[in-house]
Amino acid sequence: MLMRIIGFLLISNFLFIFSNAQSVLIEAESFDDPGGWVVDPQFVEQMGSPYLMAHGMGTPVADAHTKFQLGESGEYHVWVRSKNWAPGNWEAPGRFQIAIDGRTLPETLGVTPGWSWEYAGKIKLASGDTELALIDLTGFNGRCDAIFLSTDQNAPPRESPELATWRMKKSDEASSPEEVLDFDLVVVGGGIAGCASAIAAAEQGLSVALIHDRPVLGGNASSEIRVHTLGIYGHFERILRMLDTEHYPNGSPEAYKDEIKRHKNVEKYENIHLYTNWRAYDANTEGNRISSVDARHTSEGKRIRFIAPRFVDSTGDGWIGFWAGADFMYGRESVDTYGEAYEEWGELWSPEESDDFVMGSSVLWRTVKNDAPVEFPEVPWAKEVAQNHEATEGTWKWELSRLDLHQIDDAEEIRDHMLKAIYGSFANAKDKPEGENLAFEWISYLVGKRESRRLEGDYIFTFNDVTDQRKFPDSVVMETREVDVHYQQNLKDESKPDFLSEAIFYKTPKYYIPYRSLYSKNIENLFMAGRNFSCSHIGLGGPRVMRTTGQMGAAVGIAAVICEKYGIDPREVYTDHLEEYMELIESQKHYNTIAPKK
Repeated sequence: MLMRIIGFLLISNFLFIFSNAQSVLIEAESFDDPGGWVVDPQFVEQMGSPYLMAHGMGTPVADAHTKFQLGESGEYHVWVRSKNWAPGNWEAPGRFQIAIDGRTLPETLGVTPGWSWEYAGKIKLASGDTELALIDLTGFNGRCDAIFLSTDQNAPPRESPELATWRMKKSDEASSPEEVLDFDLVVVGGGIAGCASAIAAAEQGLSVALIHDRPVLGGNASSEIRVHTLGIYGHFERILRMLDTEHYPNGSPEAYKDEIKRHKNVEKYENIHLYTNWRAYDANTEGNRISSVDARHTSEGKRIRFIAPRFVDSTGDGWIGFWAGADFMYGRESVDTYGEAYEEWGELWSPEESDDFVMGSSVLWRTVKNDAPVEFPEVPWAKEVAQNHEATEGTWKWELSRLDLHQIDDAEEIRDHMLKAIYGSFANAKDKPEGENLAFEWISYLVGKRESRRLEGDYIFTFNDVTDQRKFPDSVVMETREVDVHYQQNLKDESKPDFLSEAIFYKTPKYYIPYRSLYSKNIENLFMAGRNFSCSHIGLGGPRVMRTTGQMGAAVGIAAVICEKYGIDPREVYTDHLEEYMELIESQKHYNTIAPKK
């Protein structure tokens, strides 16, 4: 009994001390001035938050700065949530330090493998306005998620569900959306498919919310990733020409011109309400219906709930469907699943047994040749991945997919592996006399994905629909591009590096995709448009390119108009109003745009 009383007193005393400790949590993505650091929100679902990254391509970036209010003077312990993204027998490539009120704390950060709280040191601070700075030491993708200052020396919670709750409480962030907005249609994902969906619906009078987690539209076609658009226009040439790109080399800065065009054409519609830098994080359901989608601003932390009778999942990874409980597929089906038995090089395109292999993700990059030699640091942590491979630019073949890496769950590791491959291959090229004047012009820090989740619809589009030239009563998308399925080169030649891919092709005159592949089988008010549409792994090989997925977006935008007109769900467009819907689809070829109000 005495021990229980003593234990209680000890716990009570600890809680008293903790509750009286002065502390402040600063989310790095909310810095007043990020300097040369960039906000990276790609991996929120995996590691918990957007973060700042020093993407300097080997040159330290300008300091990030912010100010905050400190309630009381005292000696503060400082922790920083960071990670060493390339651990090994070398100095961590992403090292940085923190300075408070002009005084640099002693500890170097970004040195611990895996996301964790690193101790930066302690410092005496006066109450009132306090300035904080992140000092990049390497230019090699150091990352800072959050900074915690406390007069108590106990570290913040480690990686567990407790951490998210603790962070929300410490930052005084609302646990539910502060604002609720109503629309006729909510489109999540501002790639070509999402933009086309928003335009098609808005032109027919619907009020549309377009939610996108980046500052610029276009997805893989944006200036941040720079993949040119491929495919034909089908019924929707007018809409897709507002959004697509010229056929520039992948990675070209020409992407900026098409991005300006894209924004101008989306923003001219008064009834498209554009939410860039907002990342959806949940889909709320009532039975088999989505009632709303919640989104959070990627740097300010504000939250909005978007209510609508219907939703479009153009997230690529199928997040809205996933959160809502939609049936989905991932990986390769066995050859017996759909009978996709086409043989190439003596091998079947589909494996005998299903597995989780999918087409991989790319990170594009470019270099320039200067008039004088350019220094570049030693990168042993990168050469370990690049080995002897040397290169001066990235092409579509720069791609990573492995059975032990999930394209969603392990996306940060995939991106980081590609960065190592880039830095190492570039360093190898610079080691040659002809490479001494080379310098990086641009490296994307965003993952350009080809395949992940595929949401299941009433019809699963397969390779057989291509080879059989099947035309459906609800054919709303058409394509002539060859089926193009990627695999890693080292699967056929072990001497090849693991970050390069190859492709197998099947040429075809034309194939068609039915509307039934563009709405969820079990979530009654969910459309999907993009690489997450209802198809097999091999079925995705042809129509995964952006003009084709843009056709999907326009088709579901028009279907939403029929749904709104009759107060119905997506499936009923096919079962009860197909003739009217197909007439509206056909009319897009001759559509005379009425200038939107402004």
